Amino acid sequence: MAKTRRVLLDLGSRLKRGVRSSIATRLSLNLVVILALSGLLFTVVGVETISNLIVAEAEERVRNDLNTARLIYQAKLDQVSQAVEFTAVRTFIENILLEEDVDLGYVDELVRFKINEGLDILTFTDNNGIVVLRTNNPDQKGDDQSEKALISTVMSTKAPAAGTVIMSADDLESESPQLAEQARFVFIDTPMAIPRAETEETAGMMLMAAVPVFGDNGDLIGIVYAGTLLNRNYEIVDDVKQTVFQGAVYKGKDIGTATIFQNDVRISTNVSNNDGSRAIGTRIAADVYEQVVVKGEQWVGRAYVVNDWYISAYEPIMSIDNEIVGILYVGILEQKYSDINNRAVLVFSGITFTGVVLAIFIALLISRGISSSIKNLVTASKQLANGNLEAKVSKVSNDELGDLADTFNIMATALKDRDEKLKEYAKKKIMESERLALIGQLSANVAHELNNPLQGIVTYSYLLLEDDACKDDAKANLQKIVVQANRCRDIIRGLLDFSRQKKPDKTPCNINALLQGCVSLVEKQALFQNIKIVWNLDDNLPRVILDPSQVERVFLNLIINAAEAMDGNGKLTLTTRHNRKKRIVEIKVQDTGHGITEENISKIFDPFFTTKETGHGVGLGLAISYGIVKEHKGNLYVESELEKGTTFIVSFPLTMSSTGTANGK
Repeated sequence: MAKTRRVLLDLGSRLKRGVRSSIATRLSLNLVVILALSGLLFTVVGVETISNLIVAEAEERVRNDLNTARLIYQAKLDQVSQAVEFTAVRTFIENILLEEDVDLGYVDELVRFKINEGLDILTFTDNNGIVVLRTNNPDQKGDDQSEKALISTVMSTKAPAAGTVIMSADDLESESPQLAEQARFVFIDTPMAIPRAETEETAGMMLMAAVPVFGDNGDLIGIVYAGTLLNRNYEIVDDVKQTVFQGAVYKGKDIGTATIFQNDVRISTNVSNNDGSRAIGTRIAADVYEQVVVKGEQWVGRAYVVNDWYISAYEPIMSIDNEIVGILYVGILEQKYSDINNRAVLVFSGITFTGVVLAIFIALLISRGISSSIKNLVTASKQLANGNLEAKVSKVSNDELGDLADTFNIMATALKDRDEKLKEYAKKKIMESERLALIGQLSANVAHELNNPLQGIVTYSYLLLEDDACKDDAKANLQKIVVQANRCRDIIRGLLDFSRQKKPDKTPCNINALLQGCVSLVEKQALFQNIKIVWNLDDNLPRVILDPSQVERVFLNLIINAAEAMDGNGKLTLTTRHNRKKRIVEIKVQDTGHGITEENISKIFDPFFTTKETGHGVGLGLAISYGIVKEHKGNLYVESELEKGTTFIVSFPLTMSSTGTANGK
């Protein structure tokens, strides 16, 4: 249990830190994700485009098929017109129209003609539209047809007329009881059809034509009209099916179908019910009815026809008086196009998938090549970090990675050269440090050894000088001995101070007051008589925590050196400044002396280095001052220009006192 807990804790800590993965892995995953998303996007867009193109192609085809169906419908109407016109020019027609008793031989011939021409009715009226003969029902005559649109048109224009006519049940009964029965339909309940109060259709839709008959004197003597009933007449729809679709079948179903609607009822169709019978008596969907019959517009699109989906086209059928009385329809079985679309989608998806897989494989190879170069760089970098400055990277490509390899090799070479220089410099500095330490130790020992006898020399020299018995020449020589002995004592004191610098005894100090006190100690000396002292002090200078006695020694040393550099004649500028950005206090000691050469600037803080004449210094003043400033965590540096002067700049950091204010301010 405890072991499991430790494993879980370790896993949790790793998850918090984040799982580390290689560049190759991340690059590969990114490429896979990008390619997969791109492939998916292209597949979706491609599939949608293919589907739209297939649907557009099917809709365009069904529009063309509807045009063909319209031509076939018109051709049938033209056939009826031609038959009527041929009847009207027969010689015995005038006898039928003018004689009260019609010769039965004429009637038999007209019946044969009607049957041969595929007409359902053939009827004659006088010039007033009164029926004089019905070939189907010779005894039914004398009724007035002048109010019917077709007959009234011919009577008014004295010209032939043809069109689609809705014939009432009574008119059909007059023409032929069989036609009235043929036209009658009981509505079959159809989903999505518009609600209707009627339950059956008794009127019939006919293709009719009428031709005027003129006498020898050119007067209208009568009218011949004929027609073909479309209810349960499948000639037109089957001609459309055979002409347009050539009877093609797909998976046991007719690819194309055609229908003639009377209002919204199928009266002639080759659309089949589930039992294989023609779906006459079924009705059209409400949305199609609304657009085609109510609005009078063509409708093209996907529609559910009786028991299957079709890509369908509908257009209104106009009567002779320009009213919408029915609909002409053609449709293509959608399943065929759906299967074509599915196959196209499958092929496209397969091609896209194969392309994506191939692209991923190529991308992985490329990423492996890139990651290999990066791994080489990582390995070489680790070797370099571990101190192997001989590490190099082989250039394997002429691209950014190749440039990176070249840059890495240049960097490694530069680091190696720099390392060698640093080693040489460090070796040199170590030797100098060891030498200085040895000198310091030796100086301290020598100073201790020489201090006592030297003190005796100075003491006895003073005693001899005070002796009145001493001659004047001897006194002069003794005076020289005292001067040189004091000089030796100063040298020894400097060596002791340099070899054993004590820790500073820090306290909050006013730098301006400390600097002014140092000047007051020396300004009366002869060296400063011809030197102009310029003060440029910051009145808002914060107090600095330091050892005033040690810092006073630094200031005195810099002030005296400046006066000596000007040979006692020039301008000495003393400046203090609070650098708020760096949180330091700066002190500048600037002279107008002869300046320091570049060669000497790098050495002036070295012990025992001096540019003064022999007997005027041993080169420990600046070294001691530098050590004091560093002991205070400060900085001491120099700026100089030959023949223009030198500036020594001392800076001390501002530290936070126990009260939370900087240096007690």
